[in-house]
Amino acid sequence: LRDGGPLGLAGVALLLMAAGAGARPRPAVPGDQPRSNVVLVACDSLDGRLTFLPGNQTVDLPSINFMKRHGTVFLNAYTNSPICCPSRAAMWSGLFTHITESWNNFKGLDPDYVTWMDLMEKHGYHTQKFGKLDFTSGHHSVSNRVEAWTRDVNFLLRQEGRPMVKLTGHRKQFRVMEKDWQNTDKAVNWIKEEAVNFTQPFILYLGLNLPHPYPSPYAGENFGSSTFLTSPYWLEKVNYDAIKIPKWISLSEMHPVDYYSSYTKNCTGEFTKEEVRNIRAFYYAMCAETDAMLGEIISALQDTGLLGKTVVIFTADHGELAMEHRQFYKMSMYEGSSHVPLLVMGPGFREQQQIPNVVSLVDIYPTMLDIARVPVPQNLSGYSLIPLLREKAESEASPRGPRPSWVLSEFHGCNVNSSVYMLRTGKWKYIAYSDGSSVLPQLFDLTADPDELTNLAIKFPVTVHSLDKILRSIVNYPKVSSSVHEYNKQQFISWKQSLGQNYSSVIANLRWHQDWLKDQKKYENAIDKWL
Repeated sequence: LRDGGPLGLAGVALLLMAAGAGARPRPAVPGDQPRSNVVLVACDSLDGRLTFLPGNQTVDLPSINFMKRHGTVFLNAYTNSPICCPSRAAMWSGLFTHITESWNNFKGLDPDYVTWMDLMEKHGYHTQKFGKLDFTSGHHSVSNRVEAWTRDVNFLLRQEGRPMVKLTGHRKQFRVMEKDWQNTDKAVNWIKEEAVNFTQPFILYLGLNLPHPYPSPYAGENFGSSTFLTSPYWLEKVNYDAIKIPKWISLSEMHPVDYYSSYTKNCTGEFTKEEVRNIRAFYYAMCAETDAMLGEIISALQDTGLLGKTVVIFTADHGELAMEHRQFYKMSMYEGSSHVPLLVMGPGFREQQQIPNVVSLVDIYPTMLDIARVPVPQNLSGYSLIPLLREKAESEASPRGPRPSWVLSEFHGCNVNSSVYMLRTGKWKYIAYSDGSSVLPQLFDLTADPDELTNLAIKFPVTVHSLDKILRSIVNYPKVSSSVHEYNKQQFISWKQSLGQNYSSVIANLRWHQDWLKDQKKYENAIDKWL
């Protein structure tokens, strides 16, 4: 913090001078200079479209803008699974979700899985982690697990509190998400007190909870997180005039999986335009607070003289719909949920660069190893970003040849009653469901229809066939969907048996309790029929 407040314009100007504004460092030749330090800041639920036009007009994000001036922004970066644990499992393993079988927030990587950080430590890097990790199995609430396991059951229950906003504090209160600030403080202190003295390179990871919505205790004992909370200080960073009110199609016209998602997220009721605008404004304000934490890390590197020796990467596990498509949260392949921020700056990388290539979070693993000059395993799903960052011909930089022209994202968790697979290539986004035949696919032309309001799947059957063929060459998705279905059923049976006679009272009081208790026998019978 500078003068008791977050990094201001003067601070950013100082950083500009310190980093050598306008200078274009020569591309590094492996072996001719020390290996770079690396800092990865990964937040939770930041819509990647806020990092470039026109989305960046809605809120002031000076730290992200600083990274854009002194580095690279990826314009088409995607999560490999739009929910916390499976997405992070992909980022830390470099493998697609169906390979690691990270099906939901309860099922991630094994605790002893060898990550890119483990390999960097083995090859001489000092390593440090602060804040949210969330890529291993066994976490998140019982309710979250049961909702994922029972998504194939023939019932419809609200699983979340209605999305709402809450203003806290005063116009000078900038530390709202105190836990994130504490972890940011720890990372800053580590840079200033320890990293500055290292003779070997370091890798620092900072995981932030923001801008994930806050818990909503009003919703009952097993509440979800549907409260968008901020202070007047951050709300003033939002340009209300630039906030876009999303168009909604009628409930009857919604894709059946979208309807299930909207209903279970408690979004099918009436919302005024003011409510929607406020939810979006408060979300953007939470993004501004997140940006300030990134700024503290950049500032600490500058203060210690480490900024010019360090690769800084900023990303998120997924986005936030913020009432687009009549939904909040993530768990969707729509852009608000699946499009993530990805910015990189550091020695040897071009400045003020915008890269249009489609990339995804599995690319972090080989990129980290490339930076550390550690041999990259050939079985990874991801490809190093270094050739794109340095404008090299990919064939000369990777034994695997050029990166594919597509990215894959998949989802198998709660609030969605089908396994979902998204292929993004060129102007197209193709979304397939379940076995590929029982649920209609979706096809969007993101150039002509960036808001994804017109499903072209029926209009362009040849394109659908072509994209589905590519998708099936990457993953046998009907088989994966079947495996997830069986996994869900077996997990639920084991859980039910572990509860014994307490089963009825426990399942009735999960997050869906308000709907469940209206007709408890009906919903128990639906589960019995499914089993």
